[in-house]
Amino acid sequence: MLDIFLTPEQEAQAKRLSEIIGRKVEAEVLNMARIMASKPDAELLGATEFQMRDRAHDIAAHLLETALNERKKGGTKVRA
Repeated sequence: MLDIFLTPEQEAQAKRLSEIIGRKVEAEVLNMARIMASKPDAELLGATEFQMRDRAHDIAAHLLETALNERKKGGTKVRA
């Protein structure tokens, strides 16, 4: 848990973003788990590790894109 203190409006925004990207994140985490389950022990690190990092970065990029789009369409009243 992070020690980030939000206003009620910011907390509402965080919950909206979480709901919006939640399904994509859940699907991607399942895909990542499938990849990990398909690999033998000797292949868990190296190329597989970088594949997992790339997918995690894709999730973060999706969150950033979603947050920007929500702000552009007036989904928040909180200043950036």
